Amino acid sequence: MLLGRRNLMLAAAATGLARPALAQSEPIRFGWLAALTGPGSSAGIGFDRGIRFAAEEINGAGGVKGRKIEILTRDTQGDPTKCVNATQEMINRLKVHTTWGPCNSGESLAATPILARAKMPNMHPCVVDQLIDPAKYPNAFRQAPSNRQWADAAHRYCLDVLKIRDIAVVGDTTGYGTAASDASEALLKQLNANVVGKYLIEAQQTDVTADMTRMRNAGAKVILIWSVNGGYLSRIINTRAQMGWDVPIVGHPTLGSGEVKALLAKPENWEKVYMVGYRSCSFDAEGKLPPRSAEFVQRIAGKITLSDTSLWWVACGYDALRLVAAAVQETGSTEHAKTIEYWNGLRGWPGIFGNYTFSPTEHNGYPGEDVVMSLANSNREGAFTIAPGYA
Repeated sequence: MLLGRRNLMLAAAATGLARPALAQSEPIRFGWLAALTGPGSSAGIGFDRGIRFAAEEINGAGGVKGRKIEILTRDTQGDPTKCVNATQEMINRLKVHTTWGPCNSGESLAATPILARAKMPNMHPCVVDQLIDPAKYPNAFRQAPSNRQWADAAHRYCLDVLKIRDIAVVGDTTGYGTAASDASEALLKQLNANVVGKYLIEAQQTDVTADMTRMRNAGAKVILIWSVNGGYLSRIINTRAQMGWDVPIVGHPTLGSGEVKALLAKPENWEKVYMVGYRSCSFDAEGKLPPRSAEFVQRIAGKITLSDTSLWWVACGYDALRLVAAAVQETGSTEHAKTIEYWNGLRGWPGIFGNYTFSPTEHNGYPGEDVVMSLANSNREGAFTIAPGYA
């Protein structure tokens, strides 16, 4: 009996013959594990703006090989339990092709093993060193600096530029705050710095005066702080001013966030605060950004607000989605293994935030020499001025 055209199509679909054509037309599902609300949401909001702008650009130009990018977002609120649930949903129900995030290391510590078991391509900006291990997690790639790279820049600034060796290491009690503070303390001791104490303070603690008094009494000449919580950081900065303690504060990029600025008791409280920054998102002596970043800022003008966020967050998110799009463009596939293979072969891939290099044995892709310290109070449309002491 002759089969009609409709029956032939149904038969092909039943035997899998129609699947390749379907796969070539379905959206590229980008799973975004985002902390968009909650106390650690400053970075997530910035990343989100860059991700969505990249998707608008790519989809507006026809997509990738005719396939549009679909962003599937789950707000984890910075909670590891919520992040685990969202990760499992991404894998099992939403069937995403790749994931980006989480944007908090405490969450990523919980999600990374789950993503590895699913062999899910995962790019993230989380800095805790143990999150990247190509042997243990061959699917996980770091797009931002590692905590070691951040710490090296901050330690060099304290010891070599400020010429201070008596250091109080401070963190909050989150997974990130604890791990980063532990690592920083150990590295400083290797450099023969005098760590006067390590202080882990609950991020929601409203009064930090007693803790900071202990730091001062211990002889601290600089506060080295690791936290993504803007409210917590602002309380440290405000309390320093209330105590009349003229001590530099050095550390995490969130020190320069809009959230911190909004919570300062006085603008002058922000003096002598030095945050981790990046050459790609820093003004030079003439007040100019690098050409690639300057062009990007012009392109997003009127479309993305930078006054309440950091340019590097937006640029990093923008690069993240483009790295996924590039994998599909070059391999013609959204298969997990193909994406991972493509990322493993990147050499100096030119992003806005940085030039990324990965290999099968090195999944830290950001160039360490581009990590610098910036003046936290120098934010101009999301970019900062490099701190004194750099050539």
